[in-house]
Amino acid sequence: MNYLDKIKDAAGVIKKATKYQPKIGLILGSGLGSLADQIEDPEKYPYDTIPHFPTSTVAGHEGQLVIGKLGGKEVLAMQGRVHFYEGYTMQEITFPVRVMKELGIDTMIVTNACGGLNPDFNAGALMFITDHINLMGSNPLIGENHNELGPRFPDMSEAYNKELIRLGKNTAEELGMNTFEGIYSAISGPYYLSKAELTMVTRMGADTIGMSTIPEVIVASHTGIKVLGISCITDMAIPDQLEPLTHEHVVQIANQIRPKFINLVSKIVERL
Repeated sequence: MNYLDKIKDAAGVIKKATKYQPKIGLILGSGLGSLADQIEDPEKYPYDTIPHFPTSTVAGHEGQLVIGKLGGKEVLAMQGRVHFYEGYTMQEITFPVRVMKELGIDTMIVTNACGGLNPDFNAGALMFITDHINLMGSNPLIGENHNELGPRFPDMSEAYNKELIRLGKNTAEELGMNTFEGIYSAISGPYYLSKAELTMVTRMGADTIGMSTIPEVIVASHTGIKVLGISCITDMAIPDQLEPLTHEHVVQIANQIRPKFINLVSKIVERL
């Protein structure tokens, strides 16, 4: 079965099972999956029950699709994602985005937990992604291009939709939340960067650093899905002030930010 057939096969299983026709997709990062628990009248599809779907192996990632209503809108949420460092190919980790498109998703909110590089930021803050720097060593468009999915040479100059960023910022202001805008960078992981590496990435112009998101955004842009990216800054990765970091700490801080994050994303979805 080729890649196109696998997409249609996975989407077909969901189409037959669901009563919904969502247009909005959500990808929920480390410690942020609890947003899916707010979805009303949910249908839950564990990844291992969907043909060809990769399964998550990382703590803090539930590993299921949740379809239902959030903010009065029908949504499809990935409660947990898979990562390049888990050993999957770029095409495998972005396969769910291809399936989202096949299911009719035209707008995607992608989230992550990340480290802050900009000294004006703080742990516990939320940042709307305006652009990205791909330092993962690969991307999901390498290889055969299927014209049915998107162009051979897609433009990434506006991968993050300006209107959605404006909507997000306005919504945050109305909720009394102080948020940031900035450039997200991603490495392959799974180790946290050295001081010298963090210095390099900062000098490149990145405001945050993580291990996900960019592959999904590249594929979403390739296939015509509008993207809003939101980063949850769980720690400050300032080279001269660096302290040892664990994944447990990242998830803990993400959990602390959870009420603010859920409120913001729910309101954004309501206004889409």
